[in-house]
Amino acid sequence: MEHRNLDPLGARATLVTPEGEVAYYRLAAIADRIAAGFERLPYTVKVLLENVLRHAGSPPFSTDDVDLVAAWRPGLKEGREFPFLPARVVLQDFTGVPAVVDLAAMRAAMARLGGDPAKANPLVPADLVIDHSVQVDVFGTNIAFRRNVEREYERNRERYALLRWAQQAFRNFRVVPPGTGIVHQVNLEYLASVVTVRGVGEVPVAFPDTLVGTDSHTTMINALGVLGWGVGGIEAEAVLLGQPIYLLMPEIVGLRLVNQPPGGVTATDLVLTVTELLRKVGVVGKFVEVFGPGLRYLSLPDRATISNMAPEMGATAVMFPIDEETLGYLRLTGRSEGHVQLVEAYAKEQGLFRSDDSAEPLFDQVVELDLSTLEPSVAGPRRPQDRVRLSEVRQSLRAAFPDQFPEPQPSEEEAERFDWEGGTVNEEEEPSAPVVPVDPRPKAVDVRLDGRHVELRHGSVVIAAITSCTNTSNPEVMLGAGILAKKAVERGLDVSPAVKTSLAPGSGVVTAYLERAGLLPYLEALRFHLVGYGCTTCIGNSGPLPTPIAQAVQDHELVVVSVLSGNRNFEGRIHPQVRASYLASPPLVVAYAIAGRMDIDLTTEPVGYDPNGEPVYLWEIWPTPQEIREAMEKAIGPELFIERYRDVFTGDEHWRSLPVPEGDLYAWEPDSTYIQEPPFFKDLPLEPPPLADIRGARVLAVLGDSVTTDHISPAGSIPVNSPAGQYLIARGVEPKDFNSYGARRGNHEVMVRGTFANIRLRNRLAGGREGGWTTHFPSSELMTIYEASTRYQAEGVPLLVIAGKEYGSGSSRDWAAKGPMLLGVRATIAESYERIHRSNLVGMGILPLQFLPGESAESLGLTGHEVFDVLGIADGLEPGELLRVRATRPDGSTAEFQVIARVDSATEVEYYRHGGILQYVLRRLLRAE
Repeated sequence: MEHRNLDPLGARATLVTPEGEVAYYRLAAIADRIAAGFERLPYTVKVLLENVLRHAGSPPFSTDDVDLVAAWRPGLKEGREFPFLPARVVLQDFTGVPAVVDLAAMRAAMARLGGDPAKANPLVPADLVIDHSVQVDVFGTNIAFRRNVEREYERNRERYALLRWAQQAFRNFRVVPPGTGIVHQVNLEYLASVVTVRGVGEVPVAFPDTLVGTDSHTTMINALGVLGWGVGGIEAEAVLLGQPIYLLMPEIVGLRLVNQPPGGVTATDLVLTVTELLRKVGVVGKFVEVFGPGLRYLSLPDRATISNMAPEMGATAVMFPIDEETLGYLRLTGRSEGHVQLVEAYAKEQGLFRSDDSAEPLFDQVVELDLSTLEPSVAGPRRPQDRVRLSEVRQSLRAAFPDQFPEPQPSEEEAERFDWEGGTVNEEEEPSAPVVPVDPRPKAVDVRLDGRHVELRHGSVVIAAITSCTNTSNPEVMLGAGILAKKAVERGLDVSPAVKTSLAPGSGVVTAYLERAGLLPYLEALRFHLVGYGCTTCIGNSGPLPTPIAQAVQDHELVVVSVLSGNRNFEGRIHPQVRASYLASPPLVVAYAIAGRMDIDLTTEPVGYDPNGEPVYLWEIWPTPQEIREAMEKAIGPELFIERYRDVFTGDEHWRSLPVPEGDLYAWEPDSTYIQEPPFFKDLPLEPPPLADIRGARVLAVLGDSVTTDHISPAGSIPVNSPAGQYLIARGVEPKDFNSYGARRGNHEVMVRGTFANIRLRNRLAGGREGGWTTHFPSSELMTIYEASTRYQAEGVPLLVIAGKEYGSGSSRDWAAKGPMLLGVRATIAESYERIHRSNLVGMGILPLQFLPGESAESLGLTGHEVFDVLGIADGLEPGELLRVRATRPDGSTAEFQVIARVDSATEVEYYRHGGILQYVLRRLLRAE
């Protein structure tokens, strides 16, 4: 699929490498076509140009695509699109399982329609890493890892059996079993090749490693010079089936780094600063490339930390070039010397290798960051882009929750006597200092836990998690956490049992080097025991709080806090009872766990007190650069990576003992509550019906700004009284066995009932209630969104969702589009969209519409009580076309306004016409027979 002997532009050449002779497609051969000049072409454009050059002459690629990409220059606004076919696809299990379910359903549909089901098969190689299903049920003990793995298999046996079937049923499909690591870290440490070699004909072809993944943090791999980004599961499935992604000419922002970071700051401080900076600049939908003299001070893991959080910045990708640091990392992680030399030779030959004397590329825009200005930071309490100086964390908490954290106020008597800014205002009295107010925090709630009395207040830390791919891939911050723990333990500090602590690294290499450095026992002494290898707290798999803690939080309506080394902290994501969450480096996670509260200034106040009652300050236990360097030299080497990944696809005894269903068609179990055949292809006609206007639509939800996919897509725990919980109970599933929404993504019946059911969703049609509620019209009855959807669909009424800015921000969740489609949503109208979510909506046959600049639901007086007609679709939809919307109010009056149809390319129009991308691909497969 990847390579052909077609070479219409005469660019194919051979290169002799230590791995043997390889063919490649020389970019220098078309240098005369490159508008910006070959030497100064951005790295990203070079990779895209190689892709169209290598595929040119094989439909849908053509030499016109080569000319289009070669024409890139700063400021060029080109509306035409070009195809891009990634070399591979990476999936995690939350998004990978529904992708496999869809492929299995596609095979079933192929068979029903008389086609060959085996043709519904991955044509582009795919790796699925099971990393999203482990939950922190057990913590603070040496048996936590074993118990959590056992519980994971108990919950997910049906899902894992499906994946075992997929392993044998599909070609080009590999599964990395549970307990191995987080998909992005496994990708960085093992799966990525940087330069791929695949055999076609007598001479294999070398080309840049590229990919898309079903997790928005796929961008972490950009640190290795590998172009890749997150897409929805729907788009990824199309790539698996050989469909290229269609791109518009990329807009590229150069991030220029200068100077050297000061001592004491971490990669986390750097990435939170970059996230804040690029959010302010505005890089949504753009590519970012990092360059400049400051690059030499960033290790590969530092780069990975930055690239990982591209979605939080809003960028499509954050690219780093291949250079000596890249080669060093490949050697460190156990890649063969021959392959490392191949990467170097190919990158230099193609102009993809950066050296200190390389010409700086041209960019559409350049943003500069002075690394010497970095300072210790966290981000929160609700968004990753809201960076907070370490000294200002208490103020940020007070600002977010003013009722729970009132500012200190003097009494009336004090106000009369004193100038609160600094002394007396009564000239007849002697000057005196201001009276220090009484601590405004509420009295502590006494909780008995593990035989001890612990105190809970507003601001108490109840979850402290070293978790997530963002930071656990970085040895400097992980060893730093271990060193801080060692110093803290040696000073006699401890962590309250009220804090749910966890260590969930991105791969087993992390625990191996922590053990070799002699630091793991100190983390365990502070109850940071290994709980699993995978995404845990960062995606809401934090598990339940201890019952006495949960009860106290509920009874006293406490605003409690989580602190985690993750990348997402949207409200309600980490745990439903945790109102505030802060992203922090692993050492700071340990420090806040010791402090036990977030309303503290760790730059001036003690972290805790030693057994003698002496204060212990953060600066006393903070790891020095020298200590971290010595630990890395002692503990990390290629043999750790080689050993860990030697049998990466084999799995443990749990995995090996699972049954392996056979056959080209999956045997659906009608009673399964995990895996059901989705209805996307049932009763599918061979030809799509003509496009039609949307008439008589009602509004299911009116939402505000920054509504995330966490608000839309079912995620986290399944409440007993929710429609999804009641569905499971009706099928004999006890609440203790509910598992998470993420684990049940293979059952559309569960997922559609949990769509828009987030407990923090604020729907203006919900009568002031938070959560998955709405008002049904014209009855004016308040009911769950799922119940209203069921009634509307029985009445034959199409549905709309109205939203504000950045609709669908956050993780690339395919169920944030699949769920609304199954609820009957035909279109959304928003002020702006997150890139992946807009694409996913089109991929599921939902029409994303955008208010004209300066307009909104508020400015147009829309309440959601109206009946809507979307007109102009039937006339023949065009990319970016203006459509007319007519809203009829309850009193019979009407308002008309225009919206932009956010189908951004001719290909997306085709996807929408077919009812979705999967239907489009299925019909193409049937026509090809």
